[in-house]
Amino acid sequence: MSSKGQHRQVSLSVLLERESANVKIEKPEIVHGLANQSKKGEDFTLFKTECQRTVGDGVTTFSVFGLFDGHNGPTAAIYSKENLLNNVLNAIPPDLNTDEWVAALPRALVAGFVKTDKDFQEKAKISGTTVTLVIIQGWVITVASVGDSRCIFDSAVGGIYYLSADHRLECNEEERGRITASGGGIGRVNTGGGTEIGPLRCWPGGLCLSRSIGDKDVGEFIVPVPYVKQIKISTAGGRMIISSDGVWDALSAEAALDCCRGMPPDAAAAQIVKEALRADGLRDDTTCVVIDILPQEKPAVPSTPKKRLKRMFMSLFRKKHSESSSRSDKKYMGPDVVEELFEEGSAMLSKRLDTKYPVCNMFKLFMCAICQLELKPGEGISVHAGPSRSVKLRQWDGPFLCSSCQVKREGMEGKRPSGDFSKLPQVGIEKENMKHNEKVGQKGFSLGSAYWHASENSSCIRRKAPGQLPNCLRIGCRALGFSS
Repeated sequence: MSSKGQHRQVSLSVLLERESANVKIEKPEIVHGLANQSKKGEDFTLFKTECQRTVGDGVTTFSVFGLFDGHNGPTAAIYSKENLLNNVLNAIPPDLNTDEWVAALPRALVAGFVKTDKDFQEKAKISGTTVTLVIIQGWVITVASVGDSRCIFDSAVGGIYYLSADHRLECNEEERGRITASGGGIGRVNTGGGTEIGPLRCWPGGLCLSRSIGDKDVGEFIVPVPYVKQIKISTAGGRMIISSDGVWDALSAEAALDCCRGMPPDAAAAQIVKEALRADGLRDDTTCVVIDILPQEKPAVPSTPKKRLKRMFMSLFRKKHSESSSRSDKKYMGPDVVEELFEEGSAMLSKRLDTKYPVCNMFKLFMCAICQLELKPGEGISVHAGPSRSVKLRQWDGPFLCSSCQVKREGMEGKRPSGDFSKLPQVGIEKENMKHNEKVGQKGFSLGSAYWHASENSSCIRRKAPGQLPNCLRIGCRALGFSS
């Protein structure tokens, strides 16, 4: 053992071996598999495993995985698949180091989701989609989600982590409160005689989700602002599952993981879909993506039992009790547990785009925080502006929005009418006013050249021709004086 103030000589071969080991630990190996059973053809996926980004004089890579579960047609899902990632990356300032880039992701994801929704709605399409977008940079995983597709992570060192939120109105009381406070209605389809069917839906429009991209024909309180969660995982890696609601309606996270234990990603994804369809068959598009995040040069399907593998990895990266341990050695030792870096699900842009969210002095001040349009001083509208703010804003109290994105924000937060629904007939739909604990009538179905068709299991109300209107709704229409 070397004495204090002296340095022990280390051979070149040992140094090279250490450097080689450090590189392996610094970047994981990522292997993925996909399985899909299609009924409507509205599920789409995005895989980009070697995205490159310039850092200083070098290049670093990151991986992107996305699941887009469309409704009312595939248009919104296809558009989001083709444009969302670029909108997110364009919202990140250039010339950031890796740590800064990772820290900038949560705000950039919010901006990218809102811009994608805004641009798509300007095309006057009525389709909508849920989105689960995963970005993996080194050992950091960032997930942004709207809708009811879900993402889970099973760490090799133990523990299941839920990386997405479920925005179904049926199971999210906070979102129901936000929608009613913004002027929307919450209720089930009433078929007459007091009989209600199906999940809770938002009226007008009949969507059973509180967040999505698209859905122009639904009130603007159905917002595209994503729930974002960011974690740093152990260098032992783990398995991630991204699936549409067709899987999670049938399987718990534990059941999904257990049914494919020990299988490679392709086989695992197929097994999960098979198990999900076992009980009720194919009722909706069912898609599953399995992603294994592994130390470099480790087999994708270890033959070692899970507990033994955990001990092996822990001992591999455990700190050695020696005075000769270098600072370089410690730098590359991964955490023994998953570290949660960031989590936020608020729908308020004033909170999600704030300069302290989650880092400051990184985004350009006089630039629209959503569409990245350059603004002149005094031209932008602060995200903090509003009737409830008593303190006078200074011209540098950003971040700022352009006038177009400010209109979008006001609609999302219920600060302006999102459409005139006063002429729509009432067909047994009630509005749940949670603030005043009372129920008032709400116009639910648009009748005329097209009708809204609801089914017990559909995620949205679909437009149907008059002759296709269900009998239960024809009766209601006749009672209101409409012919069907």
